[in-house]
Amino acid sequence: MPYWRLSGFYFFYFATIGALIPYWGLYLKSIHFTPLQIGELMALLLLSRIVAPNIWSWVADRRGQRLAIVRLAGLLAAIAFCGVFLSTAFGWLALVMLAFAFFWDACLPQLEATTLNHLAGRSSEYARVRLWGSVGFIVIVIGLGRMFDHIDIWWLLPSLVLLLVCVWLFTLAIPESEMGAPADNVGERFYRVFLRPEVAAFLFACFLMQASHGPYYTFYSIYLEQFAYSKGTIGGLWALGVICEIGIFLIMHRVQPRLGLRRVLMMSFGVAAIRWVLIGNFPEHLPILIAAQTLHAVTFGAYHAAAIELVHRFFTGRHQCRGQAIYGSVSFGLGGALGSLYSGLTWASLGPAVTFEIAALCAAVAFVISALAIKPSA
Repeated sequence: MPYWRLSGFYFFYFATIGALIPYWGLYLKSIHFTPLQIGELMALLLLSRIVAPNIWSWVADRRGQRLAIVRLAGLLAAIAFCGVFLSTAFGWLALVMLAFAFFWDACLPQLEATTLNHLAGRSSEYARVRLWGSVGFIVIVIGLGRMFDHIDIWWLLPSLVLLLVCVWLFTLAIPESEMGAPADNVGERFYRVFLRPEVAAFLFACFLMQASHGPYYTFYSIYLEQFAYSKGTIGGLWALGVICEIGIFLIMHRVQPRLGLRRVLMMSFGVAAIRWVLIGNFPEHLPILIAAQTLHAVTFGAYHAAAIELVHRFFTGRHQCRGQAIYGSVSFGLGGALGSLYSGLTWASLGPAVTFEIAALCAAVAFVISALAIKPSA
């Protein structure tokens, strides 16, 4: 297995996300965009994630050339993003972000399937590769944050281009893998696999899991500011969650075979419900918030590793790339969009505590679905 080449891809891919998500809005604010305009440009990334991965994965599965797709898309994503240097007009940046997101969203589903095939029966060790993505995220978030204390945030743009070029270079170094064993669905149409009761239930549970994260990703920092926490403390709490995520990635190859994927999923859904209740009801107690952040190891790290493995088992042979894409679209795309929508609607009208309780309810329903509809042998 090309461990370091795969790990390098994950490092720079999630380092790019670590630069884009926290700081892109600050750059847009620096060029005098309104909050509404900033929200609309950020939403374009999410909208693309619902559609683009499925288009690219359909092409990859039909042609059987995953790495060729990833390399082309990685290069075009870097080129498309360079459009930000040409104009700061809203309409132009909207077109640039749409083009960039369309190519960017082609990369990860194919690499996830490629990584699991390179593991060749040792897919429980996926987390040991994926943890480098978390390391990349932390390094860039902290590094750029310190850098922007001393230089203008405009330097985010060349920093992102450099990271995107690094992502592309690592795609050139990764060897192609076999498409996977034909398995029992080789002649089965994709929609029939998708509509299997167990698969549909799994995807619905993942949709609810990501919807439950809506208030956290949208309002967590704002919420803590209301209780007079410093930005340093808020950043430390975010970093703590990712550090704990790395910890669980390091041991998942041992935990996952012992517990089974179904139990890991159920545990992550149940722990997520507890985490949102703690954050929503005890924001003034820092020790409780610290404890809640350590649960990120389970609510993201363990959950994501188990979910990726289940997708790999459900969508075998020629359906692997499209399976990874549909998982991302349903969970992070549709689920994330719903989470942002309901949290935005309820935050002011019902209050933060109720909003996080709705999130807890979503996770609890996901727990029930996984308990009833996913086979115990999973």
